[in-house]
Amino acid sequence: MIKPTYSLLTTGVLSLSLFASQAQSSPAIPSDACQFPSAAQTNELRTYQIMVESFVDGDNKANYGDGYGTSHHNGDLQGIINSLDYIQSLGVNAIWLTPIFASTPIEGQSHWDDKLDATGYFASDYFKIDPKFGTLEQAKSLVEEAHKRGLYVFFDGVFGHHKSNIVPSPSGLTPHGPNNPVSYPQSLPFYQEVASYWIKELKIDGWRLDQAYQVPTQDWIKLKNTVQQASKSVMYKNQQGQQVHPLGYMVAEIWNNQNYITEHGYGSKEHPVLCSAFDFPMRYRLVETFAVNENGIGERGGDWLAQGMDLHSLYPKHARPNLMLGNHDLVRFGDLLQRGYIAQPKDESYWQRHLAAISFMTAYTGPITLYYGDEIGDEVAHFSDKVPNDICAAQGWCDDHVARSSAKIEGLTANLTTQQTQLKQQVTQLMALRAANPVLSQGERLSILATQDVYIDHKSYQDQSMIFVLSTSNKPQTITLKPEQIGSSGTLVDMRSNENIDPIQGDYQITLLPFSAQFLSIKQPTKLVVKKAQVSLSGNGFLAQCDNPTLDETGPIDKPLYVVGDFTDSGWKHVAARQFNYKGKGVYQVIVDEQAGSYRMQYASKDWKPQFTSATLEVSAGKTNQLKYGGYGKDTAALIPESGKYVWSLQFSDSGSPKKIMLSKCK
Repeated sequence: MIKPTYSLLTTGVLSLSLFASQAQSSPAIPSDACQFPSAAQTNELRTYQIMVESFVDGDNKANYGDGYGTSHHNGDLQGIINSLDYIQSLGVNAIWLTPIFASTPIEGQSHWDDKLDATGYFASDYFKIDPKFGTLEQAKSLVEEAHKRGLYVFFDGVFGHHKSNIVPSPSGLTPHGPNNPVSYPQSLPFYQEVASYWIKELKIDGWRLDQAYQVPTQDWIKLKNTVQQASKSVMYKNQQGQQVHPLGYMVAEIWNNQNYITEHGYGSKEHPVLCSAFDFPMRYRLVETFAVNENGIGERGGDWLAQGMDLHSLYPKHARPNLMLGNHDLVRFGDLLQRGYIAQPKDESYWQRHLAAISFMTAYTGPITLYYGDEIGDEVAHFSDKVPNDICAAQGWCDDHVARSSAKIEGLTANLTTQQTQLKQQVTQLMALRAANPVLSQGERLSILATQDVYIDHKSYQDQSMIFVLSTSNKPQTITLKPEQIGSSGTLVDMRSNENIDPIQGDYQITLLPFSAQFLSIKQPTKLVVKKAQVSLSGNGFLAQCDNPTLDETGPIDKPLYVVGDFTDSGWKHVAARQFNYKGKGVYQVIVDEQAGSYRMQYASKDWKPQFTSATLEVSAGKTNQLKYGGYGKDTAALIPESGKYVWSLQFSDSGSPKKIMLSKCK
């Protein structure tokens, strides 16, 4: 099969081609920087995340009986072993366990620390399995049984903090410095011993890296080399009976934007560090499109998804982002649907939106991770919003605890409803589709069409080309696509049903049900015409001018205001370089050297009284938006397609009421 060639046409459609052009000019990375595991091995990962203490109780001798969240708090290793057939049946190929190392109570510790011990995220002995989770023999059995079923096993590596009663390693090492975070590089030898010990002892396949920003990048390079060397030193028999090395995969948890993830995880193009990190920025866009985020913000569309995917070009080329829909610190997708007053489990839309989100993950280039329960549309009954902060932790209903609910494992702990069973079957089919078609996990992506109602990508890998079509609308629709628009001259074949779609009078007609997806194989690839945008990042008028003189007066606002957000130079702090100056006409401005990226911010005084945000919770460079009063969870999202000097402008009435906001690139 012939791969399509590409040509560019200039249009007025807004896209992020500027990011793409920057990425294409990047220097090559060292050839061996991320070769173990390879990009193909990493991208094909379909991981199932397990919160151990809340998952399945399989051993009545291994119980915590307490913990954060709404579960039974008695989950253990035997419960995971008992669930392996179910997990394998989903079509995933890896499991990630939250920490299982011993967290010995400190005499007189509070009940809050008892709950924290159950999570495993503050361990005492990194070289002992927590007896409240099980035994070393059960851990060995779990890894061996998983490997027999074709499942990689990843442990959770907490290499930046620990309990105060830390136990020395077998060679007598301990971490140095405070407990949280520890000191590097002094603590490096201890954590190198941890990282290699469990690979050699149990032949685990790698580590999820908790709060990876706590470890300096130069030390991550050494830890990565330790994991690779340990993985190459041992072998196990896989599902096919072959002797293989543990995978050696490492994935960082860095809960921030693309630039921060790059700085603290991936490193630079010239000096690569880690090779994979969770794609938190894209996760938020995914839930904001099909549900709402944890602050109730939603109603986004296919263009919001495409913008987020285009932002991947901000990462260095060795980066392999890992996309998830939820995890143990986030609110379940089903609960977000209810929080946003979008759908209840009794509604068809509830299940359609779940399937749409997981369909998007299926077509995602890079590794993906399902949180246990995603496959059945799980939710925590009667939870849709936070309960008062003073009791939510005790009751387990806080946003960062509530997803830690008891696992519903078909035939083991629960009988699934008809709708849960149907979604599980559909998810299983999607995982099988992804496994059988490398173009989904490995393919080069190009955005074909992205509007409020639809998201369409062209993907190609080796001799396979396809288009992925996803409805982001609650209404049926028919999309007309021209052959040159998708790089096809003949039949399209539905990769699930094998039905043919032929051109009608030269064009393709794609019919979409609400929140449905189509995976269409291109049988006769041809030249693909990619539309390149002409976008002006500079606005017009007084708000866009970068040379307005500062006046010696306060204007209608009596406190200094700042651009406060998740910028790499400030991190939600009020810094002098982001303080507004009064320019007259009710306008305040500040000029900042901005780095290309996507950011969230508000415009506030140091005491956050007052604070302001965009009325649409979004600003685009060169355009004027309405300004309104802000508050918790009402951040403005701003896209900065290219680095340079930008002027932020806020305009108020004479009485101090918010009027306009603009972000403009200085000409």
